Amino acid sequence: MSEETVKVLDTTLRDGEQTPGVALSPEEKLEIARKLDELGVDMIEAGSAITSAGEREGIRKIANEGLNAEISSFSRGVKKDIDSALDCDVEAVHLVIPTSELHIKKKLQKSPEKVKEMAVETSVYALDHGLTVELSAEDATRADPDFLKEVFQAGIEEGVQRVCVCDTVGMMMPEQIHELFSNLVKDIDVPVAGHCHDDFGVAVANTISAVRAGAREFHATINGLGERAGNAALEEVALALSEFYDYETNVDLESLQEVSQLVEQYTGIPISPTKAIIGANAFAHEAGIHTHGVLAESTTYEPISPEVVGQKRRLIFGKHTGKHAIKDELERKGLEPSEEQVEEVFQRVKDLGDRGKLVTDAEWSAIVDDVMGRSLEELVELQELTVTSGDNVTPTASVKVRFKDREFTEAGTGVGPVDAAINAVRKVVEGISNISLQEYHVDAISGGTDAMVDVVVKLTDGKRIIDSRGSSEDIIKASVQAMLNGVNRLLWDKKLGEEEED
Repeated sequence: MSEETVKVLDTTLRDGEQTPGVALSPEEKLEIARKLDELGVDMIEAGSAITSAGEREGIRKIANEGLNAEISSFSRGVKKDIDSALDCDVEAVHLVIPTSELHIKKKLQKSPEKVKEMAVETSVYALDHGLTVELSAEDATRADPDFLKEVFQAGIEEGVQRVCVCDTVGMMMPEQIHELFSNLVKDIDVPVAGHCHDDFGVAVANTISAVRAGAREFHATINGLGERAGNAALEEVALALSEFYDYETNVDLESLQEVSQLVEQYTGIPISPTKAIIGANAFAHEAGIHTHGVLAESTTYEPISPEVVGQKRRLIFGKHTGKHAIKDELERKGLEPSEEQVEEVFQRVKDLGDRGKLVTDAEWSAIVDDVMGRSLEELVELQELTVTSGDNVTPTASVKVRFKDREFTEAGTGVGPVDAAINAVRKVVEGISNISLQEYHVDAISGGTDAMVDVVVKLTDGKRIIDSRGSSEDIIKASVQAMLNGVNRLLWDKKLGEEEED
């Protein structure tokens, strides 16, 4: 059976940006749009032009970038929204009209007939101005099915090119979605899209059901961002359609991880380690039986190769790790450990795990270096750290480090002294390497006024992602130590790799 192509409308820059706490600058929106275009999405909903001048600037930048994807703006059923979209040079509008009785009566306070007229008038207005129109029914899963068809047919008669069913607050289960779309597509002569929200945790399943029932377009966001519980996650839908059904998208699956990380960086919304496909633990293995199995045959505990979605397999070392995994990892690094050395590494890892400690990448490497007689050279050395903070004073930090016989000094401000110190260290690190901070969290705090604080950071040099820890009675010192421990680990591993190549 030949595969059918399903189009993808990415709404990360509109619905995704409506995630509480997320606000993207025009430049950030443009960079994400470029990556989405490279990813292969067919349409990019760049924002809602009526929102603000900054929003219009961002949409206009994207629309004039010459991307392959169709660029659209969200629009309500009012002409001023369409005028704002036209001012941004977009090719299309995602024209959203409430269709449920609840929305029509309580929100719009109009009659159903007036709402249908509004849909037709604004559709005609947009079409007359040369825009492609995707007519979307808001809260469609709680609408009367006959009225839903009436609104769509009225728009189609005027020339709208696509229609979309929105499960605005996730009010249907997959079998209900399948029935709704099956009935709709029989009477609709233009492509039908599905736009699903994750309020009940089934947005991805609902989107797949919509496609199986005849939808030939779906809306989604990178990382499943969106209001409340979020939208359908693009990466999950695209992979599922590719792996399990006779549908294909134009999405380059190998680029999913890269785009996901960029969106995480700019939105500030961290990806759960257990997030399907693009989470840090999606292809990570710690338990002895799992690591043994995956090393013998990857498909024992991996449904797909991690490289398919731009990921890499990670062996996590902790209390559940077996000796086989440790021996294999040491040999993979080009080492030739004795049985005694494998046993020593094994016992040290177990000891950390039994004390409730995450064995970070930096600590794992430090254990290996010590047992194997390799000394980690402190390539970046902290010389000085000064932090000022107080009432009516902007928290400020200055950091001086030594790297390759040179001193580097940077200052940073923040919402608090820890934030200021991290920002100062981040500037220093980025000045001497391409290493960047991806994640920061306090891992553990002991009791008492002299509590020991554990800070764990996630760092990347563009090729690898590692975890690193810093411990101190002072959370600022622990934070700086965690950063520099990770930086030294990445730089040292890179140096060892270069020496081995020589």
